[in-house]
Order: sequence, then C-alpha cells, then structure tokens
Amino acid sequence: MSRAGLDKQPHDVATMFDKVAKRYDLTNDVLSLGQDRRWRKRVVDLVAPKPGELVLDLAAGTGTSSQPFADAGATVVPCDFSMGMLEVGKQARPELPFTAGDGMLLPFGDNTFDAVTISFGLRNIVDPIEGLREMLRVTKRGGRIVVCEFSTPTWGPFDAIYTNYLMRALPPVARAVSSNPESYVYLAESIRAWPDQKGLALRMVEAGWGKVDWHNLTAGIVALHHSTKP
Repeated sequence: MSRAGLDKQPHDVATMFDKVAKRYDLTNDVLSLGQDRRWRKRVVDLVAPKPGELVLDLAAGTGTSSQPFADAGATVVPCDFSMGMLEVGKQARPELPFTAGDGMLLPFGDNTFDAVTISFGLRNIVDPIEGLREMLRVTKRGGRIVVCEFSTPTWGPFDAIYTNYLMRALPPVARAVSSNPESYVYLAESIRAWPDQKGLALRMVEAGWGKVDWHNLTAGIVALHHSTKP
C-alpha cells in the first residue's frame, strides 16, 4: 500500500511517511510555494521558547520544525512514529534527541514539558482528541500548546480555488517531486475532511485544554491554535 486511507491506520500512515521521508522537506517547499517555512516560523514565535525550557515537537518528521527551538536555547525533543523520517532527521541533525513515539501513547511522563507543538501531524492521528489528551498529559500545568494545521480558507471564492488546487493540481506536482506521490492524494483528502478553525478549537477544549485562540495564516489555508494547560 503506497498511501494511507482516511481511517488513518497507524501502520499505513507510518509506512506512507517512511516512503516520502527522503524528499519530504523538498516536496513541502514546492507544494506550499515556500510558505511552509513562514508557517513554521510563526509556530516558533507563538511558542516563544525560552532558554532552558523543554519543548516537545510531535510529528517532527526530519526535525525541520524542531531545529529553531534548539537555536532559541530550549531543549527540544523531536518525536515521530515514522522510523524513516527519524532516520533521515538523525543523519541531518545528529545533535537532536530524536525519539520514536505514537501520538496516542507518548513515551514520556506526566507534566514533563513546558510546551508542546505539532505541525501538520494532528490530522494523521487516528483519534485527534485522544492525541490532544496525551499532549495535555505530558505538559506541565500552565504549559502551552501550539497546533499548526491545514484549515478552512476564510474567503469563499479563494476556498474554491484552493479546493481545485488540492484535488487537481497537487497530485501531478507531487508526481514530479515526491518519492511517493500517491501519499499526497491522501494529503488532499485528509485536509478536506479536517474540521474548520472553530471545530478544532472545540476538540482541544474537549480534550481538556484551556481557552483556545487561533490565528489564520495565508487566508486560512493554515491555522495556528494555541492554549495552555489549566
């Protein structure tokens, strides 16, 4: 099987990401027209890591999203369940403590991290609310969460253009640059099936997080949701 289905079976999702690992960062740059770098910078700005803090970067992939936290002086733990991603990341960034872990059963103790973040990964967890509860569990009281995820464009006409790009343009572009283009069909399908900004905020509150705020990026293609642990 070259791609996962919307039932998001963990083995299928992990295998899919194993196959795209080598060209994952390049493919993201191309498909997002370079916007993914700006989105990730906004995540770091919102987390506002301080020297000495312990940050969990879940669904970290190759560590591209983790490195800025280390650069800011925090101790960051990149965690992912794709061994292929972890292997590529460890080769590129051997100084980072890459850790294998399932978002629904994190290999960390309660109240461990000052902040937890997940970028474009919550959508791939079988039960996102359970994943959010696990992130809550490993976060200290008063600690913060930032979720960066694809969302719903806020302007109707643009939403139609975006949907057309996802379903028609994205697969052929992926065929040109990705090591497993079929996985990007799953990407498009999973984005369209994902809740909008308010829907994700409600799920975070249901999981036990405090008041949730969000910021739209690129007209709502991506949204950053953030909260603290009560």
